[in-house]
Amino acid sequence: MIQAPQTPFSFMYRCFRNVFPLTKRELHKWRDHALKIPDPELRKQALASLSSKRFHADGGCVYAAAVLPRAKELVTLIVALQTISDYLDNLCDRSTSLDPDDFRLLHQSMIDAVSPGNLLQDYYRFREEREDGGYLHALVTVCQEMTAALPSYRLIQPYVLHWVRLYGDLQTYKHVKLEDREPLLLAWWNEYRAQYPELAWWEFAAATGSTLGMFVLFLAALEDNLTVSETAQLAEAYFPWVCGLHILLDYFIDQEEDRQGGDLNFVAYYPSVDEAYRRIDYFVNRAVEAVRPLPHRAFHEMVIHGLLGLYLSDPKVGHPSHAAFVHEIIGRHGAETRFFHRASQLYRLLKKTEGNKS
Repeated sequence: MIQAPQTPFSFMYRCFRNVFPLTKRELHKWRDHALKIPDPELRKQALASLSSKRFHADGGCVYAAAVLPRAKELVTLIVALQTISDYLDNLCDRSTSLDPDDFRLLHQSMIDAVSPGNLLQDYYRFREEREDGGYLHALVTVCQEMTAALPSYRLIQPYVLHWVRLYGDLQTYKHVKLEDREPLLLAWWNEYRAQYPELAWWEFAAATGSTLGMFVLFLAALEDNLTVSETAQLAEAYFPWVCGLHILLDYFIDQEEDRQGGDLNFVAYYPSVDEAYRRIDYFVNRAVEAVRPLPHRAFHEMVIHGLLGLYLSDPKVGHPSHAAFVHEIIGRHGAETRFFHRASQLYRLLKKTEGNKS
């Protein structure tokens, strides 16, 4: 079933030729639905999440490049779950509420989305804005239908559910009143620190913010003969190392933006810029080491190098103070990373051109 691309060029060719057009169609479908949301604030946040965070969906859907005959199914599922994640992030981050019960209930929708058979709920019960025209329910329903159709979903579901719950914890604690955020995050970390002794608390929190572990398990669950040991090996490789790298890079490029907006940024917790650089590079090395025993090792390594290329090609890392680090880390991690850096620059140019035409 899984026929992973063998070279960076074939990987990117499949993404641009086969995967990204599917992602675009799915996002347009959800945009059409979001345009019909009655409540103006919910409509605004839904549309904003679909436009400003669209590269999250493209990035998650690269896993479909490894399974082209079933790419449409995988893209449909990944786009729907990522759209829920981005929409809820906007509702919490730009919220009219600071109520943890509100944030927790909103993220119950993600738990229900990966739990086929769960009944839909009134996820807006604790907030003023409630009329979304069925938008969130439709997203949850698509996820339930698509996960139920994965041949080996029963094997991956415990991991997916665990990560979705951690993701909901993170989003709840990081969006409450400013003075409550760090105490809640630290208390939460104390529940898990013994399992992850190599991590700082903010690195664990960052890892819980990634959806990549869920998406790679969706890919694996397309296999009829997936085993328990293969599932565990894949899950342990991605969390915390690949997932942590993903979100640390995301916070790295958003440091100035978050500083100006007063938003929590985990990279800012490092005691120095040099320590932040060192730990990001450490996560790269640990992620590569973690995926080495996996089937389709080269594909997972390309995902890691693609993360470096994508995030470090963002214009927000163009500040002169970061130039030496960006140049060094891209150079140190080889020709594959340099290729993805160039490809990501092309991707950004194409998206900018599309935006200008729309």
